[in-house]
Amino acid sequence: MKITECSLVEQQNITEIELKSRLELFRLSQEDLNSRTALKGIVERNLDMMVGIFYENQTDNTEIATLIGDSGTLTRLIAAQKTYIVELISRDVDLAYVENRLRIGLIHKRLGVAPKLYLSAIGYLKGILTRTIETNLNDQVYAKSMVSVIHRLIDFDISFVFDAYIRSMMTELEAERTRSERHIGDLENLIHERTHNLQQVSRLDPLTNLFNKRTFQSTSSSAFESVQIKNEPISLVYIDIDDFKQCNDELGHDEGDAILVLVADCIRSASRNVDYCYRFGGDEFVIIMPSCSKDLVLKHFVPRLTNEILSVRNDVSLSIGIAQSGPDDYLSIKDTLRLADKDMYIHKRNIKRKCSDDEEQVVAMRSSKSN
Repeated sequence: MKITECSLVEQQNITEIELKSRLELFRLSQEDLNSRTALKGIVERNLDMMVGIFYENQTDNTEIATLIGDSGTLTRLIAAQKTYIVELISRDVDLAYVENRLRIGLIHKRLGVAPKLYLSAIGYLKGILTRTIETNLNDQVYAKSMVSVIHRLIDFDISFVFDAYIRSMMTELEAERTRSERHIGDLENLIHERTHNLQQVSRLDPLTNLFNKRTFQSTSSSAFESVQIKNEPISLVYIDIDDFKQCNDELGHDEGDAILVLVADCIRSASRNVDYCYRFGGDEFVIIMPSCSKDLVLKHFVPRLTNEILSVRNDVSLSIGIAQSGPDDYLSIKDTLRLADKDMYIHKRNIKRKCSDDEEQVVAMRSSKSN
């Protein structure tokens, strides 16, 4: 039987006996499960409030907000969270219930939700449910008893969610191992060829240890192709050091080299592990940022880079241009690079115009005072 013809419960060989054993492991008796219905009125009255507080907190986290992505997805998540909370106090805990929990884990894994984010969110949900129950039940001993039941049931759910996480990862590893074994001969040839190429041409700029322009030509294609397969945006950042030639002429090439190394180190520090950083020649740098929009570059990367440089010295400034490709319309690498370069020069002209205006203002003020 194909795996697609089996339920998640069947794939993981979870039986009624396993279900009963796990309920006992989490100290959940039938009496505990039956007692949940007493919370139905409280949950129904406070459902919108609880879910509203939950997602207000979650969307304050940039990493989680990026995973959610848009208002339509958020609306669907809110509806799903309401269903989950209602089921906590009303749904029979049977194999269909387990199937649903396994599916929650599989969906979170496919969406790329890290276990730490899932556990953090569940911990926050526990806190909301605890406060709601204790606030609405006068008998605090009874309230604590009900909170304990709900917490144990959520922990029971988490165990199945992580079963799905682990199985999905193991399946991916097994598939990768199979592919590796199938193509091992081709890989050996490819490794030999690439080793030979690396011996012929250095991939790194010797001064800054960033990738060089030649490497850009060989690596940018794969980065652009990868995001198109995943239907994600990609941004290209073009950086030029302001007045670098003047610095070289006045302070000497050793000082110029020191500035290049500083900027390169700051770019490397401000970038993500998945980004590609290049010295493009002279005082120009290029960064390819997969799965990243122009807005996110402006919001996160540019301030990080600026702060990194200012933390070392305040006499170095950059002109930065940004261009985005996809997900609606994918541009060629050449066109994306050209747009980023154009955006950088617009930025540089604006800086020079502002400096010129400031100088004219100072001259006018001095002239006014002398008169």
